[in-house]
Amino acid sequence: MYAARRSPFLALAGSGDLRFIAESRKPNDSVRKPKKKQTRGHCPMFPSTDSPQPPWTLSARWLLPVSGPPIAGGGLTIAGERIVAVEPAGERPVDVDLGEVAVLPGLVNAHTHLDLTGLRGRCPPSADFTGWLRQVIAHRRSVAPEQIEADIRAGLAESLRFGTTLLGDISGDGGSWDVLVKAPLRAVVFREMLGLPEARASEAWERLDRWLESRSATPTCRPGVSPHAPYSVRSSLFFAASIRSVPVAVHVAETAAEQELLMLCRGPFVSFLRDLDVWAPDGLVEDTDHVLRLLTGLSPTLLVHGNYLPPDSAIPPNASIVYCPRTHAAFGHPPHPFRDFLARGVRVALGTDSLASNPDLSILAEMRFLHERRPDVPGDVLLRMATLTGAEALGWADETGSLDAGKSADLVVVPLAGGENGDPHQRVLASDLPVQRVMYRGQWT
Repeated sequence: MYAARRSPFLALAGSGDLRFIAESRKPNDSVRKPKKKQTRGHCPMFPSTDSPQPPWTLSARWLLPVSGPPIAGGGLTIAGERIVAVEPAGERPVDVDLGEVAVLPGLVNAHTHLDLTGLRGRCPPSADFTGWLRQVIAHRRSVAPEQIEADIRAGLAESLRFGTTLLGDISGDGGSWDVLVKAPLRAVVFREMLGLPEARASEAWERLDRWLESRSATPTCRPGVSPHAPYSVRSSLFFAASIRSVPVAVHVAETAAEQELLMLCRGPFVSFLRDLDVWAPDGLVEDTDHVLRLLTGLSPTLLVHGNYLPPDSAIPPNASIVYCPRTHAAFGHPPHPFRDFLARGVRVALGTDSLASNPDLSILAEMRFLHERRPDVPGDVLLRMATLTGAEALGWADETGSLDAGKSADLVVVPLAGGENGDPHQRVLASDLPVQRVMYRGQWT
């Protein structure tokens, strides 16, 4: 049985006060090597457990590796769970020709909340962000645990159908872990922390500590932590999370009201927090830059939304911005600064956010929406944001995110629209054709 440890919050005074000792014991980082999948004979289309699968090659009108230029008619060779070759047409015999399609890396949803799947269409986003938050909180308080699990499973099924093979899920109580650890995709489960008053912050840390102690990384699922946002978390929790040696995700610079709260200690968040009986201005960070400084470290860190981040913000080297295009538009925010950050070489990944603010969990739809709204952004850049950059942000880039020899055979097949000789990225992004097939770890799902 877990023995409770002393809270690290020995003294939590004003904003930025870090007069405590934050224990940084690492969770078990050992990762078991995945067992190789088995297949029947030499046919890649009929898996079984009789014998190891020999290498086999698929081809398509276009391969879009992301790590390199598109390959017309290219061949992708797979052995077991791994890609062993990505080659031009004619390099070796083809076992499966997929036809007039593009083969992309498995899509990466760097930010979602599967436990809010039940809110689809029930609390439409509006300019009144705190009013919207009240509806989300009321939902969380009214839904039974069994329904939350059902919602998580429904959100997972939707994600898989849309071609997601890696996601970052912020989970209110960490409950999505038990579902995602067994799911046919990779995931980071960020256990959410809420606590602006000193006592609540200390309790939140202790709950997180117990949760991390009982969950070790597996070959496909890793634990993380999410100090929710600057308006809901005591400043010292950001630093404490950053030294816990697990991935971190924070909602930051999401609204103008958040900036007003931090800079002037006024605005709609004040009455919102008072109504919840959690108003504690002494625990607030000084500003957004203060959050960024507290999060500087070695662990992968996701700065979720960043709608109001100044383009010259000092983004820590371990951090990535996660932009959720359709949610951003639904709340009516001004243009997102993602292009400025890309120009600076800052990683910008894509997320869907939850169904409380988005119609579905499709990363392909996020790409297409952004392509329509910002046609100046090259298609290969958008595809990278939806694949390899997301994998880098979540700490999985050595394993997935691009079609490269040695990586996991995670891919999606998308039918091509338009002229046969058109740009392949344009043919994917200017279409409304859905994902046709999904492969994860060498197996069609």
